[in-house]
Amino acid sequence: MRILLVSQMYPGPADPDLGVFVAQLERELVGRGHTIDRAVLDRRGGGKKRFLELRRAVRRAPKPDVVWSHFLVPAGFFAAGVKAPHVATAHGTDVRNIGAVPGIRWATRRVVRRAASVIAVSRYLGAELEAKVPEARGKVEIVDCGVDLERFAPGGTAAPALAGLAHPIFLAIGSLTERKNVVRLADAFVQFGHGTLVFLGDGPLRAELEGRPGVVLAGRVAHDEVGSWIAGADVVCGPALVEPFGQALLEALACGKPVVATNVGGPPEFVPVGGGVLVNPLDTGDIARGLAEAAALPSPNDAARAAAAEHDVRRQAERVEAILLRAVQGRRA
Repeated sequence: MRILLVSQMYPGPADPDLGVFVAQLERELVGRGHTIDRAVLDRRGGGKKRFLELRRAVRRAPKPDVVWSHFLVPAGFFAAGVKAPHVATAHGTDVRNIGAVPGIRWATRRVVRRAASVIAVSRYLGAELEAKVPEARGKVEIVDCGVDLERFAPGGTAAPALAGLAHPIFLAIGSLTERKNVVRLADAFVQFGHGTLVFLGDGPLRAELEGRPGVVLAGRVAHDEVGSWIAGADVVCGPALVEPFGQALLEALACGKPVVATNVGGPPEFVPVGGGVLVNPLDTGDIARGLAEAAALPSPNDAARAAAAEHDVRRQAERVEAILLRAVQGRRA
């Protein structure tokens, strides 16, 4: 198939960690013999004006057999204008914006009506989309972006920056934002009482975390480096207020690391008993409990690795390939 990949998030020189989950599936599909043309945005900066660039890139792209978009709006909205079958992927923010941002519901309904299928990265997200956009019912298929089990595996070399830090080392990966619940996590770490809490990422709440005893702000790193930070941690934490899926948690499980994960969203669908602890993200005491229980779990953790193996990126690419092929065959029929 000739596939047009449309995404508002894709790794680029300035932001190599942006949309890596899209790029890894793309690599697998290319490896399976498909041709992929891109209309993507590979940087965070530029404001909403950069979406005009994405629209122009879609219009200039060669005619595909099928269009595969990531995020329902705006990427999926632009993709819906291409005269080819369309498979749209919902990741989370795009669904959360429905009803919260003016015009998004109308645009999403247009995308869903024209799409042959809509992929959601978790059952939680699929159900939310169907509740907000009834036209999605019967079109939603659940396929997460998977994890590269070779890149993320037990026994990796730890990042040098972690040397000498007090154990247990708790690692939180992601933006320092309210949704990621970083301040409650830091407060829960105080209740836990020892070790080190490392934040890998940056964002608007950095100032509220600076200067706290035992807390290290490592900043944002390229996705290729994330595995080494996970390798040096004892527990990976993701107690977000809501997590549509939880890619960093899945990567941690693949490395055989126990996790502390929010019980709101996708993580309950893949975090196994014995390989992680689910917590109430609004309860600082419960997060502290999760830190203690996760720190007591085995590391490397066989249950964690086995759970991640169910989400091998190669398996997920096969599932996406089948959905794209059905869209093409449906048009031809």
